[in-house]
Amino acid sequence: MLDRRSFLLSSWGAAAVPAGLGQGGSARTLTPLGIDTWSLEGFRWNVFQLLDYAADLELDLIQAGQPDFESYDEPYLKKVKEHADRVGVRLQPAFECGSPASKGWNPAKQGDPTTHLLKGIRTARTFGSPVFRVSMGTGADRGAGTPMPALMEGAIKVLRTVRSQAVDAGVTIGVENHGDFQARELKTVIEQAGKEFVGVCLDNGNPVMVLEDPMFTLETLAPYVVSSHIRDSVVYEVPQGAAWQWVALGDGSTGLQQFVARLRELCPRAPFLLEIITGGRARVMPYLEPGFWKAYPDMPAADFARFIALAKKGRPFMGSMMIAPPGKTPPEYQAAMKQQQRVDLERSLEYAKKTLDVGVRWRA
Repeated sequence: MLDRRSFLLSSWGAAAVPAGLGQGGSARTLTPLGIDTWSLEGFRWNVFQLLDYAADLELDLIQAGQPDFESYDEPYLKKVKEHADRVGVRLQPAFECGSPASKGWNPAKQGDPTTHLLKGIRTARTFGSPVFRVSMGTGADRGAGTPMPALMEGAIKVLRTVRSQAVDAGVTIGVENHGDFQARELKTVIEQAGKEFVGVCLDNGNPVMVLEDPMFTLETLAPYVVSSHIRDSVVYEVPQGAAWQWVALGDGSTGLQQFVARLRELCPRAPFLLEIITGGRARVMPYLEPGFWKAYPDMPAADFARFIALAKKGRPFMGSMMIAPPGKTPPEYQAAMKQQQRVDLERSLEYAKKTLDVGVRWRA
């Protein structure tokens, strides 16, 4: 059995554990398993409910977003931390877009960008988390033709304003690849902002939104990965170019098991946080049509070739999935989609435990 001290030491990063806990009965390194709470967005649970849910599923940690919290006052955050300690689940905070250069920035809601990031640092420090997640853009930025150099420079400028506070607090800002930056672009942001306090929350579902093979994204950003969002995807050729769709773990065609093996090899201390988003229609990347490449003027041909190879060996998802119709969704559809979130998350967690052999607490 895994004793409590070993479990607590392994809660943030992978740890060596005794023989018999890994597959094959030999000593090995275990990766903490958790969820990004966006996976259950339809339930509108607060952070206390989410912590209880994670504890019931014997998870190691959760990444909780801003809608999950009632406030960011210190007394409230301490109550949240006390509850997390009581149920034995670690907390990693997630904050919304932090760059005014992005279409995802909401000044009325978020105020000053530096203050927004400082709130994330303070929250992470209160929770005892070495990381908090933030995005610096959205897929809407590239889709709307926002020049990536401007978005990159905006992100670098904002991140630099909190360098001393992040370093003093011992907190790394995990910037997610969020459908905005390609891997090489995000690498530049991190290195120019300061890799001593900025890292990557690596999402393996978002690279397909920007014409990247997730394995290439991992290999490019691996030295900076401090957290993760893990899901599965299908990518396949269509007459206009390629299409992609997010699916539950095990339902994809992008080589998830090989990706996870490489993630463990290159980023052994990164926790494994599932962000399962199903119910969306397949999206087309019409790279054979005129005008498409305005959003990707500097993409290297070799990088694009890797994506093409992925699409050529891919396939559409042929399983069962409820997809909400466009426009106003009837209440009956909303209820069904909400339940699908939980079903797909829990079967993905089972796949992560039993097939990918991820997680610590469920073995004890």
